[in-house]
Amino acid sequence: MSGVPGLLVAAPRSGSGKTTVALGLQRALARRGVRVAGVKCGPDYIDPAFHAAATGRPSFNLDSFAMEPALVRALAAEASRGADLVVAEGSMGLFDGVRASPGRTGASADVAALMGWPVLLVVDASGQAQSAAAVALGCASFDPRIRVAGIVLNRIASERHRRLAADGMDRIGLPLLGAMGRDPTLALPERHLGLVQAVETAGIDAHLDRLADAVERALDVEAVAALAQGSAPGAADHASALPPPGQRVALACDAAFSFVYPHVLDQWRRAGAEIRPFSPLADEVPPADCDVCWLPGGYPELHAGRIAGAARFLAGLRAFAETRPVHGECGGYMALGRALEDADGHTHAMAGLLPVETSYARRRMHLGYRVARLLHDGPLGPSGTTLVGHEFHYASVTSGEASRAGAFAEAVDAEGAALGAVGHRQGLASGSFFHAVARR
Repeated sequence: MSGVPGLLVAAPRSGSGKTTVALGLQRALARRGVRVAGVKCGPDYIDPAFHAAATGRPSFNLDSFAMEPALVRALAAEASRGADLVVAEGSMGLFDGVRASPGRTGASADVAALMGWPVLLVVDASGQAQSAAAVALGCASFDPRIRVAGIVLNRIASERHRRLAADGMDRIGLPLLGAMGRDPTLALPERHLGLVQAVETAGIDAHLDRLADAVERALDVEAVAALAQGSAPGAADHASALPPPGQRVALACDAAFSFVYPHVLDQWRRAGAEIRPFSPLADEVPPADCDVCWLPGGYPELHAGRIAGAARFLAGLRAFAETRPVHGECGGYMALGRALEDADGHTHAMAGLLPVETSYARRRMHLGYRVARLLHDGPLGPSGTTLVGHEFHYASVTSGEASRAGAFAEAVDAEGAALGAVGHRQGLASGSFFHAVARR
C-alpha cells in the first residue's frame, strides 16, 4: 500500500468551488516542482482529464460504492506511484451518497476515511459571513471517521466580508487557509453532463495557470500541502477490477466517444490487453486485427449527423459485429441502435446493430448507481456476472424497450430496487446506458 501523503478537497455541497480549488492547487504545486497526483471521488468521467492536464499525470476514480475497498486502495497506490503528494477531489457534498452499508455509500467522506486523508473544506461564503463557520463546524463534527483539517472560503465579496467570515472560523478553531474572491472568469465551460471535456477546452493550459495564480494569491499553498497525511494501511488488490473484454480492443475515441474511466483502461493494460483507438467521426473503421470493439459513452447526440454520414465507419462496424463482439456504453449504445433523434428533433440513422431508438430531444435525466447481472455470455463476462457502475444521461428510449429475452442485463439501483431488464443484446452486439466501474 502506498504511503504517499494525500488530502481531499471537498465541500458541503455541489457548486461551492471545489473543482476550482482542486485544479488550482494541483497546478500550483506542479509548477513548484512537486510531483502531484490527482484522483476523483465518485463516478465522474470528465474531471480526471482536467487533473491530468493540471498535473501531467494520470488521474483515477475512487468509488466507495462501486469498488471494493481493496480496489480503492490499489487504484490510489497506482495513481500515486512516483508522486510526492495526492490531491483528491470530492464529488457533490462531502457526505452525499446513497443509503448503503457504512463506508460503502459512494460519499467522498468514505474515501477520505478509508485512505486516512485529511479534508480541505471549501465553503461558499456568499450570502453569509460568520454563519459559514456553523456549516464548517457541522461538517467537522458530522462523521468521526474523518478530520476536517483546514478551510478555504470561496466567493468572498469584500475585505469586510472576509474579516467577518474569518471571525466565525476563529470561534470554532478550524484553520482558515485561504479566502478566494468572486471571479466568474475562473469558471470552466460547462455542458449538460458537467464540464466541457479537457481536450475540447480552448486554452486549457492557460486557464489552469490562471486557476493556479488565483490559488497562489488566495491560499497558503505550503500550509495546505503540509496538511497531507500518508495513506492508512490496508490490503490492496485488483481482484474486483473489470477484466479486459479482449486481447486487442478496438476503442472508439474522439469527441463523440470519450467517456472511459481511466482506471478501466489502466486495468485492461495491466492485464495485458492492447488498446487500439479509432475515430468514428473521422470515418475510421475498427482495426481488423482486434478481437472486440468497444464504443464508450460521450456526446453522439452532438455529432449525430456526422456519425450517420460516416458510411465507412458504419459499414466497418457492421462487418466487425458479424464475427466479433461489439459493445456500447451509453452514447456507444445509442450509436449501435437504429436511430438517434438530436436536440433539434432531427432523426439520424445509426448502426442498426441493436433494436433500439433513442432521443435527446425528449430529455429526462437518468442518474444513479446500477448493479447489473449479465443475462448472456459476452465481452464483460459470462452470464451471471455482477457488475457495478453508474448511469448518467438525458436521452430517452423512444422505441425498443428492453425485454428479458433480448436484454443485456437485469439491474437494481443502489438501494436494491429492481429496474428490470436493461440494454440490448442481438447477435454479437450488446449495449446499455450503464457504465461499468468494477465487478462484485
